Amino acid sequence: MNPWASALLAVTALRLGIGAVVPLAPDEAYYWVWSRALQPGYLDHPPMVALFIRAGTLLAGEGAFGIRLMGPVSIAIASVLLARAADDLFPDRRPGLWAALLFNATLLVGIGGLVMTPDTPLLLFWIAGIWALARLHATRDGRWWLAVGLFAGLALASKYTALLLGLGIVLWLAASREAWRWWRSAWLWAGGALAALAFAPVIAWNAAHGWASLAKQGGRAGDDAPGFTLRFLGELLASQLGLATPIVFLLAVAGVALAARAFARRGDAAAGLLAALVLPGAAVFLWQATGSRVQGNWPGILWPAACIAAAAFCPPRLLAWRRPAVALGAVLAVLVYLQAAFAPVPLPRRQDPTLARLGGWDDFAALVEAERQRTGAGFVAAEEYGLAAQLALRLPPGVPVVALDARWAFFRLPPPPGGVTGLLVRSERRGGAPAWPEARPSGRAEGPLVRARHGIEAERYRAFVVLATPDLPPAALLPRPSP
Repeated sequence: MNPWASALLAVTALRLGIGAVVPLAPDEAYYWVWSRALQPGYLDHPPMVALFIRAGTLLAGEGAFGIRLMGPVSIAIASVLLARAADDLFPDRRPGLWAALLFNATLLVGIGGLVMTPDTPLLLFWIAGIWALARLHATRDGRWWLAVGLFAGLALASKYTALLLGLGIVLWLAASREAWRWWRSAWLWAGGALAALAFAPVIAWNAAHGWASLAKQGGRAGDDAPGFTLRFLGELLASQLGLATPIVFLLAVAGVALAARAFARRGDAAAGLLAALVLPGAAVFLWQATGSRVQGNWPGILWPAACIAAAAFCPPRLLAWRRPAVALGAVLAVLVYLQAAFAPVPLPRRQDPTLARLGGWDDFAALVEAERQRTGAGFVAAEEYGLAAQLALRLPPGVPVVALDARWAFFRLPPPPGGVTGLLVRSERRGGAPAWPEARPSGRAEGPLVRARHGIEAERYRAFVVLATPDLPPAALLPRPSP
């Protein structure tokens, strides 16, 4: 086995091992609920992440390892495809190994590839689409448009930002003289039809639910602040410097700029493809950041092509920075792994996102169960979807868990048991009164329920006694792990 394959297997094994011991984040628990209530669409995103989790849990159970199993596996497959795509696009330079190394050196992959979110299948199918485009470019065989269309459709069934993949392809077809001939090929249009077919179930689900998911995600592009502001632009730049790591960021920016120049000066179709897969998306996110917040993970889809550009067009004076880039990414990822899994550094919540999102859930579930038994409640409820999902994963078998929120009206889940008293758990960070009608404090003598890790507080929660009645706001009885 060659050293590259051995290193990839070792890194994947490490990610799988860390994924098994790092506690699940609330969003991961929420997507696990999706995997137990499979449907063609959800309010928040398309369904692919639910299918990935379902596959992992069928193979390895409903613990952290099973829920995250497909994450490191997907990144390993994507790394191989990215390397092959780079070599197909630039066979004279053979930049595939460095493209994959730089991609894996980003925290987007080093940490994001560990957890299971919609970005996981999105990255896999996005990179598979790049690989199919590279094969098309290398072979001039129009049948590869079928693979491009399939992977583009599956990427859209993972997350709506995959629309930018289609935008990049269309711009490349329009701008590259070498690609113009594909407009006359039936294979191109067949690939487009295949993409539409793969995405059709999501469209059908939206049509049956008042276009709720498309409206919700489209609305996220709305303004958070009136007029032009530099605040969100600064946040976007800082997030990308952090997720890419500063050295990879520098190499990628230089590589994309030189790829764009190669296309402008020589009409290099492969360089033009990379520019088309990065620059339009970057422009969209920069435009959005002039008036609203762009979450740091959203531009993650731009980094695979940017890493190919960094490897293929790295200026000679920056070649020596490639190894430090990989080393820095590895060190930062390991430090985050250690803090998330074992918390060797006792940082407060405001300085440690691993504490805020991952810390203390098992002990907190035990506190909630003790309070439920003390009050004689027949179920546990939560208004925050992530909190409800965490409790559904962690409370003892047989304890019903009820989630209360408008989003649950879009699930095919049973209603809560009627006429039964329950315990509502609510974060102190949520303002206002509970949404559950006539909720009253549980009267816990010790005060709020505290989620903590090694004695360091992550969050405080209040407990309320509630009654399940027919006039509740949208609520659902969540699935529990299989015995």
